[in-house]
Amino acid sequence: MTAAGARARVRAELTREIAEAARRHLATQGAAALSLRAVARELGMASSAVYRYFPSRDDLLTALIIDAYDAIGTAAERAESAVERADLRGRWHATCRAAREWAVAHPHEYALVYGSPVPGYAAPEATIGPAARVAELLCRIVADGVAAGAVDADPGDGADVLTPGVAERLGLPPTLGPRIVMAWSGLYGAISFEIFGQTHGVVADHEAHFDVVVERLADLFPLP
Repeated sequence: MTAAGARARVRAELTREIAEAARRHLATQGAAALSLRAVARELGMASSAVYRYFPSRDDLLTALIIDAYDAIGTAAERAESAVERADLRGRWHATCRAAREWAVAHPHEYALVYGSPVPGYAAPEATIGPAARVAELLCRIVADGVAAGAVDADPGDGADVLTPGVAERLGLPPTLGPRIVMAWSGLYGAISFEIFGQTHGVVADHEAHFDVVVERLADLFPLP
């Protein structure tokens, strides 16, 4: 290995260790209290050394946010890809279940991206693509249904609610915009209510309840 390669490997390893320590701080202190100095202390590093990897707290938060969005997106895409392409409802269920399972296994990372905004932090444009992965996957399933003639492309829901150009990029007719937004918000609403405790003491079996919610969301189009 060349000297440059060795340095790159060390940098990648230290970057990973800093991010892992920061995730532990999310679990105990919350995102608003995340501190580069505290992370440095845990790792036995000088603060100046950590700043060479993440120049500010916001840079570290952005890295954690992108990692979280990519992780939930990868989980959903992997689950969806294992289902037969013609099974639109099966692909829908696999995507939604994978998103919930990731959230249940990583509640603090889920809270970072779907919980309360961090005071003083403004997410940069680099977070947009990763944040859209699960939603775009759901849209592709619906678009496949439209292309196959299995989903009505003109449901008569009224005006297009999507940002100009979004429907075209996803291969969707604009008339499906309201249903797409309802499904997207319904999915994360169900997950968030469970993760943040709103349905605890109300819903006895969250997994079974979630499956019912996902089934009803699929009925919005409806998916065959």
